[in-house]
Amino acid sequence: MSQAIAGVVPATEREATVMTTWPTLGAFGVGRWWGRRFANKLGITLFGIPFTLGRLMALVSIPFILPPYFLTLLPGSPLCLRYRLTNRRVIVERPYTGAEEQSVSLDRFDSIELDVLPGQEWYPAGDLVFKNGEIETFRLSGVPNPKPFRHTCLKSRQAFVGVQKAREMGAAV
Repeated sequence: MSQAIAGVVPATEREATVMTTWPTLGAFGVGRWWGRRFANKLGITLFGIPFTLGRLMALVSIPFILPPYFLTLLPGSPLCLRYRLTNRRVIVERPYTGAEEQSVSLDRFDSIELDVLPGQEWYPAGDLVFKNGEIETFRLSGVPNPKPFRHTCLKSRQAFVGVQKAREMGAAV
């Protein structure tokens, strides 16, 4: 092993993956449309089990929701993406080829806001909006359970920027 701590690699040595996640159907318009339908809570409760219009819609819509889902898994599909956090940046890439679609360096944002669009709450998912001051620099759509990914992005950013500042001050890093 060439690392002092397993899995920890200086950003100057090489780029290492910290965390990876795949977008939900809530990242796409058709998924959010279905999510708004599934979230309908109109119904009754029998023997402690809620029977809602949204749950009925989810059951009936299976033949219609499966094709968009499988499109997110097909290698050639424009919907087939993954989000990867490294020790240097956040990347939107093609999962099977590793081809980069977009990326943002960890020093190009100072905050990350969670924006849950209508229809995403059912999945549960949300958009992570990376901001530098008030300017939106990057957006990840439909991140599943976005709070842990957001927290990890902020911690990675803190480490990356901290090392950059230490280098600028002349510290031996």
